Amino acid sequence: QVQLVESGGGLVQAGGSLRLSCVASGGTSNGYVMGWFRQAPGKEREVVVGIVCPRGYTYYADAVKGRFTISSDYTKNTVSLQMNSLDPEDTAVYYCGVRATPWATPPRQMHDFDYWGQGTQVTVSS
Repeated sequence: QVQLVESGGGLVQAGGSLRLSCVASGGTSNGYVMGWFRQAPGKEREVVVGIVCPRGYTYYADAVKGRFTISSDYTKNTVSLQMNSLDPEDTAVYYCGVRATPWATPPRQMHDFDYWGQGTQVTVSS
């Protein structure tokens, strides 16, 4: 069983930045994929970024390309999400997810994750 603990998030004005972090513990193998997905009120969950650890291959949804950056520290089982130029459309609960086994490609869809955290709220005001 893998536990994921997210931190960061909060309230920011449009155009501002936030940084989310996530630590995975218990059960990650020698190689895994991690990422972030979000869910806004009344909308389906959307995978926004993903990364293959430790190789570093990444995926970015079109909506966040050029604004969000995912990074990871394989030795610490952590992943971070730097979010810049935030827009009110980015308002959502953000969840950290992991596929706790080696995989060649970054996560792009919800079924690519085995576990996820409790989520952290990101609110962007206009």
